[in-house]
Amino acid sequence: MAKATTGDARVLAIANQKGGVGKTTTAVNLGTALAACEYRTLIVDMDPQGNASTGFGLTRGDRKRNVYGPLMDGDPVADVIVPTDVPGLELVPSAVDLAGAEVELVDAEARETRLRSALAPILERYDYILVDCPPALGLLTINAFVAGHAALVPLQAEFYALEGLSHLMRTIERVRKGFNPDLEIEGVVLTMYDRRNNLCAMVAQDVREYLSNIVYDTVIPRNVRVSEAPSHGKPVIVYDMKSSGAKAYIKLAGELLRREKGGAPAMAS
Repeated sequence: MAKATTGDARVLAIANQKGGVGKTTTAVNLGTALAACEYRTLIVDMDPQGNASTGFGLTRGDRKRNVYGPLMDGDPVADVIVPTDVPGLELVPSAVDLAGAEVELVDAEARETRLRSALAPILERYDYILVDCPPALGLLTINAFVAGHAALVPLQAEFYALEGLSHLMRTIERVRKGFNPDLEIEGVVLTMYDRRNNLCAMVAQDVREYLSNIVYDTVIPRNVRVSEAPSHGKPVIVYDMKSSGAKAYIKLAGELLRREKGGAPAMAS
């Protein structure tokens, strides 16, 4: 049985403008771990590639009603929510329809606040809403930041990591000033970490020195089971709970919950 909600959901935008850093993997598996901890959780797939939807085994036919309707046509988001095989975890799927939304939003009224308006009627149904953003800092990601309480940033430990992170921080600051003054940085999660690689260790050290305590202690390792799980339409926590990747995401969920419960530092300015 899912944990009863005690108020409006906390909305986390999982974002990084660089592709292939583990955003979708983090959304799918963090959401699964939160649901396993009996927090009612919703994942909103805002990436036109729809990888989060695929990660839960949804076929293209399962996505005829998707996030495009609430975002662009004002359809009730409750009408497009689908269950997953994980108890307490639901999904707003994405589809190819969303690919045109980035362009369509440019001339749309209230273009930056559409996701926030769409989610408002269902906030009380959940404890957490995780928004899986596309690998770009366009209007779809801006909508996630405006709708969110905080941004969670998966970061691959590689040479250009800090350069891209600086760009993301500037975007978040612009959103904070223009649309959502309460937007925080929930934390930065180091992903695809290879402990045998000296560069990974150097980058991780630089990131921790630069960002201090907003970097999570939990590190997500490079793990073949994490890569295999989406092809089976399952989160890695379901696919192979004993794998190092699954254990890391369970640990990440625990750290997130402890930080929020204890009022752990989040970057607000």
